[in-house]
Amino acid sequence: MTEVSPIIERKSKSILIIENDEGLVELLEELFNYEGYQVRCYKEADDISSLMEDFTPDIVLIDYLLPGINGGELCAQLKREPSTKQIPVIIFSAYSQVLLSLGSYGCNAFISKPFELSSLLDQINKCLENPLKVFTGEGFEKRAAATEKVNE
Repeated sequence: MTEVSPIIERKSKSILIIENDEGLVELLEELFNYEGYQVRCYKEADDISSLMEDFTPDIVLIDYLLPGINGGELCAQLKREPSTKQIPVIIFSAYSQVLLSLGSYGCNAFISKPFELSSLLDQINKCLENPLKVFTGEGFEKRAAATEKVNE
């Protein structure tokens, strides 16, 4: 029996992105299409379950700061529903202290903006491999503080 390569496995994976920065959306769409993912992007959402009626992604990427409801609340909506609670969610934000002060909302990972695309892909792969692992923030405080000093 031959081993299936990770690239072949990824071709059937799908990603839902909720991000209001058009430039970042274009970049992520191009990256994920190149990597073989099916991609759906939205600039905002008040009710994430309505977006999932005809598209059930393997993973969801949500910006924290969105018009209307914040990304953390959208994550919490997914994690409350029995039909979607197992879908990994990555929240990203330029304001890394957000999750330290408000909690993780049950997300599987958090990525500070700006981020390296390779780090994002690595985090996606980790979440897909272990979709039940929840982000706890362990070690995150030190990384967040270091990132903020660099960005000042």
